[in-house]
Amino acid sequence: MSSDRLPSAAGLTLYEAGHDWDAIRVPRSVGLAAMAILGTRCGAVLEDPITSAGVLYYFVPAGTADQWDVENTRALGAGSSVTIPPERRTDGPGPHWRICPGDDGWLTDPDALTAAIGDAFGPRIGEQAG
Repeated sequence: MSSDRLPSAAGLTLYEAGHDWDAIRVPRSVGLAAMAILGTRCGAVLEDPITSAGVLYYFVPAGTADQWDVENTRALGAGSSVTIPPERRTDGPGPHWRICPGDDGWLTDPDALTAAIGDAFGPRIGEQAG
Protein backbone atom coordinates (compact mmCIF):
# COMPACT_ATOMS: atom_id res chain seq x y z
CA MET A 1 0.00 0.00 0.00
CA SER A 2 1.10 3.50 -0.75
CA SER A 3 1.80 5.93 2.08
CA ASP A 4 -0.75 8.45 0.67
CA ARG A 5 -3.31 7.92 3.42
CA LEU A 6 -5.30 9.72 6.08
CA PRO A 7 -6.19 7.57 9.15
CA SER A 8 -9.39 8.09 11.17
CA ALA A 9 -10.22 7.43 14.82
CA ALA A 10 -12.27 4.38 13.75
CA GLY A 11 -9.22 2.75 12.19
CA LEU A 12 -10.39 3.53 8.66
CA THR A 13 -7.83 4.88 6.21
CA LEU A 14 -8.46 6.84 3.03
CA TYR A 15 -6.20 5.44 0.29
CA GLU A 16 -5.68 6.94 -3.11
CA ALA A 17 -6.39 4.63 -6.06
CA GLY A 18 -4.10 4.44 -9.06
CA HIS A 19 -0.89 3.55 -7.16
CA ASP A 20 -1.03 -0.05 -5.96
CA TRP A 21 -4.48 -0.74 -7.41
CA ASP A 22 -7.58 0.68 -9.04
CA ALA A 23 -11.00 -0.15 -7.60
CA ILE A 24 -14.23 -1.14 -9.30
CA ARG A 25 -17.41 -0.11 -7.44
CA VAL A 26 -20.34 -2.45 -8.02
CA PRO A 27 -23.89 -2.43 -6.58
CA ARG A 28 -23.98 -4.80 -3.59
CA SER A 29 -26.47 -7.31 -5.05
CA VAL A 30 -24.48 -7.69 -8.28
CA GLY A 31 -21.18 -7.64 -6.43
CA LEU A 32 -22.21 -10.50 -4.15
CA ALA A 33 -23.31 -12.58 -7.14
CA ALA A 34 -20.04 -11.80 -8.97
CA MET A 35 -18.07 -12.75 -5.86
CA ALA A 36 -19.80 -16.17 -5.80
CA ILE A 37 -19.17 -16.64 -9.54
CA LEU A 38 -15.47 -15.78 -9.16
CA GLY A 39 -14.94 -18.09 -6.19
CA THR A 40 -11.22 -18.61 -5.55
CA ARG A 41 -10.30 -16.28 -8.44
CA CYS A 42 -11.56 -13.34 -6.36
CA GLY A 43 -9.13 -10.98 -4.65
CA ALA A 44 -9.99 -8.75 -1.70
CA VAL A 45 -13.56 -7.38 -1.65
CA LEU A 46 -14.66 -4.42 0.44
CA GLU A 47 -18.28 -3.71 1.36
CA ASP A 48 -19.34 -0.14 2.07
CA PRO A 49 -22.94 0.48 3.13
CA ILE A 50 -22.76 4.10 1.87
CA THR A 51 -26.33 3.80 0.60
CA SER A 52 -29.22 1.68 1.82
CA ALA A 53 -28.38 -0.88 -0.89
CA GLY A 54 -24.59 -0.65 -0.36
CA VAL A 55 -21.71 -1.22 -2.76
CA LEU A 56 -18.77 -3.59 -3.10
CA TYR A 57 -15.28 -2.62 -4.21
CA TYR A 58 -13.06 -5.01 -6.15
CA PHE A 59 -9.37 -4.21 -6.47
CA VAL A 60 -7.77 -4.55 -9.90
CA PRO A 61 -4.32 -3.68 -11.28
CA ALA A 62 -3.47 0.04 -11.39
CA GLY A 63 -4.34 1.46 -14.81
CA THR A 64 -7.41 -0.75 -15.29
CA ALA A 65 -9.78 2.19 -14.63
CA ASP A 66 -8.57 3.89 -17.81
CA GLN A 67 -10.06 1.14 -20.01
CA TRP A 68 -12.94 -0.02 -17.77
CA ASP A 69 -16.35 0.19 -19.47
CA VAL A 70 -18.86 -2.03 -17.68
CA GLU A 71 -22.42 -0.77 -17.33
CA ASN A 72 -23.71 0.02 -13.81
CA THR A 73 -20.21 -0.01 -12.30
CA ARG A 74 -17.70 2.75 -11.61
CA ALA A 75 -13.95 2.51 -12.00
CA LEU A 76 -11.82 4.43 -9.52
CA GLY A 77 -8.29 5.20 -10.68
CA ALA A 78 -5.80 8.00 -10.10
CA GLY A 79 -7.49 10.97 -8.45
CA SER A 80 -10.04 8.79 -6.60
CA SER A 81 -9.91 7.42 -3.06
CA VAL A 82 -11.36 4.43 -1.21
CA THR A 83 -11.91 4.16 2.55
CA ILE A 84 -10.10 1.03 3.72
CA PRO A 85 -10.94 -0.63 7.07
CA PRO A 86 -8.44 -2.44 9.28
CA GLU A 87 -7.18 -5.65 7.66
CA ARG A 88 -9.46 -8.09 9.53
CA ARG A 89 -12.66 -6.03 10.04
CA THR A 90 -15.40 -8.27 8.62
CA ASP A 91 -18.47 -6.61 10.15
CA GLY A 92 -19.97 -3.12 10.04
CA PRO A 93 -21.00 -0.57 10.84
CA GLY A 94 -19.17 1.15 8.05
CA PRO A 95 -16.75 -0.27 5.50
CA HIS A 96 -15.68 -3.87 6.13
CA TRP A 97 -14.14 -6.79 4.26
CA ARG A 98 -16.23 -9.43 2.50
CA ILE A 99 -12.94 -11.07 1.49
CA CYS A 100 -9.94 -9.90 3.51
CA PRO A 101 -6.70 -9.07 1.73
CA GLY A 102 -4.54 -12.17 1.81
CA ASP A 103 -0.94 -13.13 1.33
CA ASP A 104 -1.63 -13.53 -2.39
CA GLY A 105 -2.58 -9.85 -2.59
CA TRP A 106 -5.64 -7.79 -3.21
CA LEU A 107 -6.19 -8.02 -6.93
CA THR A 108 -8.90 -9.63 -9.04
CA ASP A 109 -8.25 -10.23 -12.74
CA PRO A 110 -10.22 -7.51 -14.57
CA ASP A 111 -11.30 -9.83 -17.42
CA ALA A 112 -12.64 -12.40 -14.95
CA LEU A 113 -14.41 -9.61 -13.04
CA THR A 114 -15.98 -8.26 -16.24
CA ALA A 115 -17.31 -11.73 -17.12
CA ALA A 116 -18.59 -12.36 -13.57
CA ILE A 117 -20.41 -9.01 -13.48
CA GLY A 118 -21.97 -9.78 -16.87
CA ASP A 119 -23.13 -13.17 -15.59
CA ALA A 120 -24.43 -11.58 -12.36
CA PHE A 121 -26.53 -9.05 -14.29
CA GLY A 122 -27.81 -11.81 -16.58
CA PRO A 123 -29.15 -11.27 -20.10
CA ARG A 124 -30.89 -8.00 -20.86
CA ILE A 125 -34.49 -7.85 -22.00
CA GLY A 126 -34.61 -8.79 -25.67
CA GLU A 127 -31.24 -10.59 -25.61
CA GLN A 128 -30.92 -14.31 -26.08
CA ALA A 129 -29.32 -16.15 -23.19
CA GLY A 130 -26.42 -18.03 -24.62
